Formats: sequence, structure tokens, C-alpha cells
Amino acid sequence: MVKCQVVMDAMDRIAPRALAEDWDNPGLLTGSPAQNVHRILVCLDVSEAIVDRAIAEDYDMIVSHHPLIFRSLKQVRTDLPLGGRLQKLLAHGIAVFAAHTNLDIAAGGVNDVLAARIGLAAAEPFVVTKTGELVKLAVYVPAAYASQVRTAISRAGAGFIGNYSCCTFNVAGQGTFLPQAGTHPFLGEPGTLTTVDEVRIETILPAQIQSRVLRAMLKAHPYEEPAYDLYPLKNPGEPAGLGRIGKLPQAMTVAAFARQVCSGLQAAYVRLIRAGDRPVHKVALCSGSGAEFIAKAAFQGADAYVTGDVKYHDAQQAVDLGIHVIDAGHFPTEFPVVAELADRLRAVLQKTRGGAEVTADTTARDFFEVVS
Repeated sequence: MVKCQVVMDAMDRIAPRALAEDWDNPGLLTGSPAQNVHRILVCLDVSEAIVDRAIAEDYDMIVSHHPLIFRSLKQVRTDLPLGGRLQKLLAHGIAVFAAHTNLDIAAGGVNDVLAARIGLAAAEPFVVTKTGELVKLAVYVPAAYASQVRTAISRAGAGFIGNYSCCTFNVAGQGTFLPQAGTHPFLGEPGTLTTVDEVRIETILPAQIQSRVLRAMLKAHPYEEPAYDLYPLKNPGEPAGLGRIGKLPQAMTVAAFARQVCSGLQAAYVRLIRAGDRPVHKVALCSGSGAEFIAKAAFQGADAYVTGDVKYHDAQQAVDLGIHVIDAGHFPTEFPVVAELADRLRAVLQKTRGGAEVTADTTARDFFEVVS
């Protein structure tokens, strides 16, 4: 058992809420951060079937990709589908948490899972929405406890530079302090000037995880009043954004690539918009509904673009721009993240006291089917 807040913190590590688009509505949508959670059901949509399953199988929390509540509510009509679901959830004390565009954008999220499924290598953000702000942390630690503090701040997410983790710079020196009356110093005595061999540990971290890293540092630090500095940096952080763009290991025909996409996503079908005989090597993608970025994909030199919810005039634009488009559907391009998210959430919670059972929904199906 864990508190709902622990699950929320775990999800913020996986898909930081700060990455979400301004119009989005991620986070805790029903329930309380203080409630106990034993069982978690991870899904794409909080459908009627998911709510009924959560009730029947005693789930305390639902973690979904699509927010149950997206727009402002002016009334809760329990005779209508959304109001009825909310009534059930509240009556049975089931918390609902959503990670939407933040999970689309996050490393290892929806678009990275999609890229891997269709065979795209070394994919990078396609539509950059944020360039993260970085800060530098410098903390002074007794030499014997430097390793303990370094480990704590690294596990909290500090010290990443590109594909290198646990990056720190360490300088040995001497710290002095005079504990005042009423203090309980870890070293020294009140009223006596104390000199200690210390290490100054420097590292960098995204500003969005600053609070988490500081909590970890303060918990691991032996001093009653740790000394530390935070500096804003002009260095740009890692770009983050919707979609991905990269290259296939080798070029192939668009028909072969379309079949590869269909197979990789285990979709019943895909729709191919063919723009001539151009071979496919460079590919852009955007999970869910991303037809608005067809022109951007063409201007960035993509041979093909994979997304869902493509309309007739979107297809016409693609042909005019000379870029193939594969409409693999909204559901097939997003549903693969459910199992991946459940695995990642389970792994994070296993490191906490208590833990919780995490189950991925495998029953959801696409609304669309082919009738011929």
C-alpha cells in the first residue's frame, strides 16, 4: 500500500507535468493525494468498462493517458455518461490520474514507444515545445558522507548531461561553523567553533525537478542545517516536444513501410496516402491526432509521416507536398504505451516502501473496424 501522492510523484518522474501543453488537463482528476492505494489500473481511456472493472476488481486508482475531465464542468449530470462515471468513481473512492501531452512529450513516453514499434532509430523531438531551464546545485557535505549525498541527488534525477548520468564535480576543503544555543549539531558542540573536512559537490539538473532533488539532498545530508547554493544557468536544456523524427535502418518502399507500421502496432489496418514512388528512409511521427504537422514533416525532409485522424484535405496537402502519410489511427498509435507505462510505474513503486500492484489494461479496442 502507498499513498496516492506517492503514485503522483512516481508519475511526475515518468512524465513531468511541466512538459504538458498549456491547454491540457493532466494530474489528479478525482480522489485525494492522502488516500491509500493498493491496486492501480493503467489504461488509455477512463471508459465505462474501465470504471466497472475497477469497481469489480477493487482497484483504488486509475492512471490513464486521456483525461477523464478535459474541459470545465458547469454541472455534473449523473444521467449522462461522464457524470455517471464520476458518480461511480467517487462513491467507490477510486482516484483517477491522467498523463496526457506530458506523456506524449516525455522521454520513453507515447511517441518513443510508437517510434520503437515502427522501427525508427535515433528518434528526436519533432515539434519542439520546450527547451528546459537548467540550474546548478552546489552543496557542502562532510567528506565521509559525500558518496551518500551524491547517490541521493543522482537517483532524484540530477547530474544528467546527454547520455551520461551521475555527473558531478567535487572539491575538497574545510568548512567552519559555530553552533548557537538550542542547536543540535551533527558535529561539534554548541558555542564551539568547529572545523570539518568537507566536499563541495556540484551538479546540474532541470529546474522542473529542483524541489525533488532538494528533498533528496536534505534527507541524505547529515547536517541539521545543510549549506547549499542554487544557480540559474544560461545553458539550454534538452529540447522536448511532440512527435519524433528519425531514420529507418535502411530505405524501403512506402508499401513495405506501411505493412511494417501495421504489423508493429498490431493494427487491423492502416490507411496509406501515397505521394509517388519516393522511397522511405527519414520518417516523422506524431501519436494520436497529428495531421496539423504534415507540412512541418515535409519541410524537415521526412519521406513519410505516421499519425492518426487524417482527413481528406490533409491527404490532399500531403500529396501536394510530396510526402507519404500513413494514418495508423488514433488508438493504435497510442495504446502501446499502456503496457510500457505500467511496467515503468511498477518499477518506480517497487523502490518505495509498501508498493502497490500495477496492472495494464489489455481489453480496450479501437472504435473503428473495417467492413467490406
